[in-house]
Amino acid sequence: MSRPEPALTRSRSASPASPASGGRGDATEPTVKGDLIHPANFGRLCSKGGALGETLGLDGRLLDPMIGGRTASWDEALDHVARGFADTVERHGPDAVAFYVSGQLLTEDYYVANKLMKGFIGSGNIDTNSRLCMASSVAGHRRAFGEDVVPGCYEDWEQADLAVYVGSNAAWCHPILHRRLLAARETRGTRIVVIDPRRTATCDEADLHLPIAPGTDVLLFNGLLAHLVRTGALDRGWIAAHAADFEQAAMAAADDAPDITAVAAGCHLPEEAVRRFYGWFAETPATLTIYSQGVNQSTQGTDKVNAIVNCHLATGRIGRPGAGPFSVTGQPNAMGGREVGGLANQLAAHMAIEDPAARDRVRRFWQAPRLTETPGLKAVDLFEAVAQGRIKALWIMATNPAVSAPDAERLRRGLRGCDLVVVSDVTAETDTARLADVLLPAAGWGEKDGTVTNSERRISRQRAFRPPPGQVRPDWWIVTQVARRMGFAAAFPYEDPAAIFREHAALSVFENDGDRVFDLGGLAALDQARYDALEPVQWPVPASRPLGTARLFADGRFPTPDGRARFIAVRHRAPAHRTDRDRPMLLNTGRLRDQWHTMTRTGAVPRLAANSPEPAVELHPDDAGRHGLAEGDLARLDSAWGRAVARVRLTPDQAPGQAFLAMHWNDRFTADCVAGKLASPAVDPISGQPELKHIPIALRRIALGWEGFLISRRRQRPTGLVYWTRRAAAGCQIYTLGGPEPPADGIILGRSLLAPAGGREVIEFADARRGLFRLATLDADGLAECLYVAPPGHLPDPEWLLARFAAEAPEIDETDRRALLSGRAPAGAATEGRIVCACLGVGLDRILRALRDGQAIGVKDLGALLGAGTNCGSCVPELKEIVAHADLAAAG
Repeated sequence: MSRPEPALTRSRSASPASPASGGRGDATEPTVKGDLIHPANFGRLCSKGGALGETLGLDGRLLDPMIGGRTASWDEALDHVARGFADTVERHGPDAVAFYVSGQLLTEDYYVANKLMKGFIGSGNIDTNSRLCMASSVAGHRRAFGEDVVPGCYEDWEQADLAVYVGSNAAWCHPILHRRLLAARETRGTRIVVIDPRRTATCDEADLHLPIAPGTDVLLFNGLLAHLVRTGALDRGWIAAHAADFEQAAMAAADDAPDITAVAAGCHLPEEAVRRFYGWFAETPATLTIYSQGVNQSTQGTDKVNAIVNCHLATGRIGRPGAGPFSVTGQPNAMGGREVGGLANQLAAHMAIEDPAARDRVRRFWQAPRLTETPGLKAVDLFEAVAQGRIKALWIMATNPAVSAPDAERLRRGLRGCDLVVVSDVTAETDTARLADVLLPAAGWGEKDGTVTNSERRISRQRAFRPPPGQVRPDWWIVTQVARRMGFAAAFPYEDPAAIFREHAALSVFENDGDRVFDLGGLAALDQARYDALEPVQWPVPASRPLGTARLFADGRFPTPDGRARFIAVRHRAPAHRTDRDRPMLLNTGRLRDQWHTMTRTGAVPRLAANSPEPAVELHPDDAGRHGLAEGDLARLDSAWGRAVARVRLTPDQAPGQAFLAMHWNDRFTADCVAGKLASPAVDPISGQPELKHIPIALRRIALGWEGFLISRRRQRPTGLVYWTRRAAAGCQIYTLGGPEPPADGIILGRSLLAPAGGREVIEFADARRGLFRLATLDADGLAECLYVAPPGHLPDPEWLLARFAAEAPEIDETDRRALLSGRAPAGAATEGRIVCACLGVGLDRILRALRDGQAIGVKDLGALLGAGTNCGSCVPELKEIVAHADLAAAG
């Protein structure tokens, strides 16, 4: 996702409709537009950024502090939390408590939380959900550069002659940046290589796709380094002047990859494709290697990062326009959290806990005699300590680990048994919030004031434009209040985020004589007015460069003791777990185009939910055949750690032997499809990042005796069903249902799911012999609820019914009544269909009508006629596929 938070303007802030209850998208929803002069996106927003206005409703919001399920005052809740943590520290020591925080926090929130835990409680046990996505990049940067630094900037995407995507589906996950690259390609002729086991939307624009065997990235890049050595394509002068340990890294690469034939065989790639990639890299000075979760989320993630970085160091391609290794983040403030020590093994301002001088420096700056002496527990180990009862009190902020963390069922059991679980969040009903003892209502986007940092080190001001509703408070305020109640008031005097930012900036420059790249000295004296007016700026921002720094390391000097970068000798090794006879398939997890993290907000937006309405496991047709599965079947996925149930989707884009499942689904939207329950708790030994891309699973078909759908204005959680999913639609929620045995009486089933009729009119149809049941209730506003049940494969299309629910107080005439009973849409009823372009709400049915009627013959025509694909462009690959299939159908 492009980071829209710091790069938006708001046209109005009227009270929005409630998207969680299926708001109709009327004029009460605030509209959101990109900031045309922000250098991160120049006004372009992805589908999720463009839909932010539709996530601002209060339905489902946590508005008051809660203790044990009852409403409490802030004083009572804060006293309860402070007393709980203080008592735990007194009885069991500081390492019996922990914080688990998030890239959704602003930098000021993060700073205060880290200061409280590491400086005054005296434990390193604060970690972040960035551990699940970026920790391997952090570790790789620290090993190679001496500090966690991304050297380049977004302009490099436009100045590269070769762009290499590694484990990154940027067309979906970073569409604004990807479109910048494609636009530049029109003038530069940039070549694009995609290295990914799956054929993703990003591959549609690639000159070369290398579908490597999962877990073989180190082998591929060691092979590249060995090839650069063999062919003399090194910058030996740069290496001699600016780097160390080259020979060790080159020898390890040569041992791993003696020739291209060995690399191709080990990576399961055609030899000619590997040779072409190596040749392009060797001959192209302006080469940018862009990597993301496909690299990081691995038990060898840190080594993968360093294998990539080694190739750039060997060619001196770092700190130059269009060249360098470029790690892209997923969350709005993953980088900001890394700056302030949000990771358990770091101090604030990029200082290392292991360094006694750094500990002494931070201790003196904070006047914190209890400053931790050792790193804390990283995320997976932290939750294991909760499960073992070693951590007695846990505070989770702005994240949902009961869904996102690996071995999620064990994590849930641990939270249930923990003495004190505190959750600060926006949403009241996340899977994690349901396990909390105390809930604290935190400010959400639009209500928060502070700063965030994006992937190119650019700090941006986020300015609140809505008052916080109910008893909602900013995270920094909540943490500050708890710190004061724990006896640390003198160290937590903050009354606004500007004061926190000044302290954060002052720490970055404290006793920093240029040894640390992270330097905000030029911002350390900002008063409130200048903080409010702060323009986007890339760190470092030393006092001598108040406008910031776009690229780093152009001078070849690195923040290491001798000023040299380090080559890291790495060797390919197998992932922690392999497939076997019992679990012969390899599962990869990742993102959907229009969803965000665990769907707690984006899942409530109809146009974001419509493109992928159900959890689906993607399989190659050959694998489906071997497992007795067909398109649309239900499949159960079993790993050594848990299970999930998902709809089968067949695609030749999925490599044989591998499966893909989206990470977003949770217990609020489906019966049993939490990807985290399947994932292994195995981690990278250096970064502590878990393996989320390499999960051995078994597959089996789940036979259904009936299927159904329920459309209702109410939001509910069906029970007693083998399968159900929920998605938001305009004016309603639609539930997909299924069970093993046909219901003996569909009317009884309907009455168990539908609300009591009360004064409503009820329309019923039952044909038990054929297993057909239809029920609908009407009130003064039109359709209230309807349920359709049929044998598998015999349900009608619900689109015309969804259009009825979306309409304002629709009249239901006799034609509609007959349609409700028959299950067939009235003649002439136009439907939108599954949403293809989420930015502009353009559905498949409308696209097909335009193609069928000859109004459009290609993607550009669809853009001109309907607007589809003209905003962020992430739907363009799907539009191309639709046009191609339409052409084939016409030719047939």
